[in-house]
Formats: sequence, C-alpha cells, structure tokens
Amino acid sequence: MHWHAYHWIGAGADRANEAERRPSSPEFPSSMLPPMRTGDWLAKPASRIAATFHGTEQAVDWMAGEYAKVREALLLPERVPLEDRLETALDLLSRGVDVQWGEWLQSGRFATIGEICCPNRHVAHPCPAPSGRPPR
Repeated sequence: MHWHAYHWIGAGADRANEAERRPSSPEFPSSMLPPMRTGDWLAKPASRIAATFHGTEQAVDWMAGEYAKVREALLLPERVPLEDRLETALDLLSRGVDVQWGEWLQSGRFATIGEICCPNRHVAHPCPAPSGRPPR
C-alpha cells in the first residue's frame, strides 16, 4: 500500500457545486474542487497528486507541513490540537483508512488536506500514478 497526498484551497462556497465533485460528472476530471468521497481523489488526473508516500510517517509529516501553511489563516481557533490530528492520522493511515482534514479559512476560503490509501478499500479506482513514478 502507498498513499497519495492531495490538497485544495479555494472559495468555500464552490464546494456546493456537488456535480463537479462526483466522478459521474463530465466536469469531474478537470474540476479543481475536491471530490465528495475521499477515495474519489484517485479518479482525478495524476497531475493532482501533490506527493506519494510509501510510509505513514512521511505521509503524516506532509500533512503537518501543509497544515502549517494554512494555520495562521484559520477562521476559528483550532478545536483539535495538531498533535492529536497527527496521532490519529498515523493510526488511521496505518490501518488503510483515508485521512482528510477540512478547515474554513479567513475570507470565505476552505482548505482540504488529505492522504488517500492506494489501493483503496472503499472505491475501485486504479492507481492514478503513472507506473514507475518515484515516491516523494
């Protein structure tokens, strides 16, 4: 198993466009919006993969780094301490469960940071990475 990292920051109101967020939509592959189901990230083009990891510690470190980039822009004070997030993410990823964090940011923006298990137990999408793609 390996993990593909994905992130998105955009206008939070755009998430209401559910049609573009479903793989059955013709707009889904080209839409920058995050999918409705975490595993459906794997149906997006490989160019959307921010990184690929073969170890859970590296995957969680990437999530911590991405979270650090948006932390100062959070709309509300943190309700879940980062240490708890990281501990839970490490546990879930090691058991084959996707982890995706979503947070409202200032100015109506929304951030999504996720690690998606590949292969995935909830969706049958093939690995989107071209064969031979080195892990980052």
